[in-house]
Amino acid sequence: MSEFVLAIDQGTTSSRAILFDRAMKVAAIAQEEFPQHYPASGWVEHDPEDLWSTTVATCRAAIDKAGIDAGQIAAIGITNQRETVVVWDKDTGKPVYNAIVWQDRRTADLCAGLKAEGHEEMVTARTGLLLDPYFSATKLRWILDREDGLRARASRGEVLFGTVDSYLIWRLTGGKSHVTDATNAARTLLYDIHKGRWSIPICELLGIPMEMLPEVRDCAASFGTAEAQLFGGEIPILGVAGDQQAATVGQACFAPGMMKSTYGTGCFALLNTGDTPVRSTNRLLTTIAYQLDGKPTYALEGSIFVAGAVVQWLRDGLKIISEAKQTQTLAESADPAQSVILVPAFVGLGAPYWNPDCRGAIYGLTRNSGPAEFAKAALESVGYQTRDLLQAMQADWPGGAAQTLRVDGGMSASDWAMQFLSDIIGAPVDRPEVLETTALGAAWLAGMKAGIYPGRDEFAKTWALERRFEPAMDVATRAKKTGAWERAVAATLSV
Repeated sequence: MSEFVLAIDQGTTSSRAILFDRAMKVAAIAQEEFPQHYPASGWVEHDPEDLWSTTVATCRAAIDKAGIDAGQIAAIGITNQRETVVVWDKDTGKPVYNAIVWQDRRTADLCAGLKAEGHEEMVTARTGLLLDPYFSATKLRWILDREDGLRARASRGEVLFGTVDSYLIWRLTGGKSHVTDATNAARTLLYDIHKGRWSIPICELLGIPMEMLPEVRDCAASFGTAEAQLFGGEIPILGVAGDQQAATVGQACFAPGMMKSTYGTGCFALLNTGDTPVRSTNRLLTTIAYQLDGKPTYALEGSIFVAGAVVQWLRDGLKIISEAKQTQTLAESADPAQSVILVPAFVGLGAPYWNPDCRGAIYGLTRNSGPAEFAKAALESVGYQTRDLLQAMQADWPGGAAQTLRVDGGMSASDWAMQFLSDIIGAPVDRPEVLETTALGAAWLAGMKAGIYPGRDEFAKTWALERRFEPAMDVATRAKKTGAWERAVAATLSV
């Protein structure tokens, strides 16, 4: 009898596989990091073969750890880094270029040119997104432009495009399924979120042949079957959602007004707006939170490009820590008299600023500033950026947003960071018992489709609080600190 669901969580810096049992508890986890490639300033790439090989390896490792076989797995759910672009040959499956990662800024000039020509309003009206290098479409255009004949081959269906979920499904199914789900499609800058189909005017604007685009399905649907030789038996793929939408599902943010914020490489806050796609006046994104039974549920989203990545920078760039958890100890020992502000605009600033050209900066350094102050400033930067997002959301949807923020992701395990977050936003922060909410969301979509997990309402009842962080900072201190942050951002944007 099938008792497990295998969740594939293909992220920006690592691939993970998590097996959930029939009670939706974690039975086994495997994780493997892979190299990041930075061929030029502001460019970020992955070798697609690394994404594939680490995905297969971690799935096999999780299955081995759990001591089960493929016949006991009811379904596979996939969640993935969004906006990252893979283009591959239909016959060989070989990528024509490295995967261009969501963080990549190489198409900033192209986006600026399209804005100057007056195209952003048309694009935003259809997709809910902004003309920014963050999204897939201009990355795809760049790949098609770099090689003579590639666009012609794509128009003949010989070259295929996909976000990471599409690429993995193609490989898992042996090339039988070229598909994606509505949440990933909604992040490409090519998908009309109102009509539920690829946008012909945008594809024509960017010179992207529609023949290379995947078929779009619900988040819980049949996406094909993983081949038997991969894991020792065939396993149906029944759930797919982009990582932030999967976390929204895993956090059971099913009611309009509920908010969640995920702290991974970046930070992404989503506010469920129900059946209504809300047009932001504060440069947030309108997107699809999830789509079930052909019906989309919409969200407002704010995207921070650098959250956990700033901790990686402390580790790999400055080399002042050897593991992430050391940041909390350092932050606790920082000199309270110093006010060091770090604006981590390593690849520009995301919402609500959307400036791809500015770069990171540090303010308030003294002769006594050291590793402790840097660590504190790094953790605080995530709280400040989240506050910016939440303020924009509340302005776009006044009175509709919940007063409590649900959090997940690696950095949410830091009590110090979560307490500062609560202090700086002036609202409670709820951390669930299950921090693997992204993988859980993908697993629930697949398990629900397979019939071994409950429906949406019953699933929501299983959400359990591990700890609530209440704001303890006085109003004057909050105002002083946020004022310093706002001045630092303004200075960074002006350079």
